[in-house]
Amino acid sequence: MDWGNVTAEDLIDALREVDWSSPPRPLSEFFSRFTVPRSSVKWESRFKCNLYYYRTNYFILIVLVVGLGFLRRPVSILAAILTALSFAFLNDSFAGTFSEKVIRTVRQFSPHLAAKMRPPLTPVIRGRPSTKRIVHICGRPRWVFVAIFSSVSFILWYVSCGLLTVIWTLAVALLAVLLHASFRTPNLKARLNTFREEFRAVWRNYSEL
Repeated sequence: MDWGNVTAEDLIDALREVDWSSPPRPLSEFFSRFTVPRSSVKWESRFKCNLYYYRTNYFILIVLVVGLGFLRRPVSILAAILTALSFAFLNDSFAGTFSEKVIRTVRQFSPHLAAKMRPPLTPVIRGRPSTKRIVHICGRPRWVFVAIFSSVSFILWYVSCGLLTVIWTLAVALLAVLLHASFRTPNLKARLNTFREEFRAVWRNYSEL
């Protein structure tokens, strides 16, 4: 893939739809080789490639930095967790996995309640499933959970007075991600992983026809 032709909107859509349950890359690979990009075009391509390939590592890095900043503020830690979940719910794979695990747990205690938490069936138009698929979490539209978690986290941020802390911790974490994604040389495994994701996307679109 020529990452220089990938727009920011395409990258965001890919990060929203990709599977985030994959384990992080090993530290030996994460801190393997760093070089200065030769041009702004090379830097842009490298940054997008690394951001996609090391997405799980960057997410863990941000969580760790923010968590270290809130060691003395337990309420802020809860607010940070709810905020992270609010953003995580925007990812289709995470939302579906989270919903399935909750339903599976509830089924052990109340099968009737678990049946009500199942997502509605996808409408069929002219013999084909509708392409306008709405992601559900525990039987409710995704935006309901995003709104609830965001509202509660905002209240907790306000009560704990931790907004300044989250601003500087996020700034440090994002700066670390920016530096790593800019100077980490993409390896062959990253390029092969990109081709594999492209093949899966093409095959998924073909199977929906």
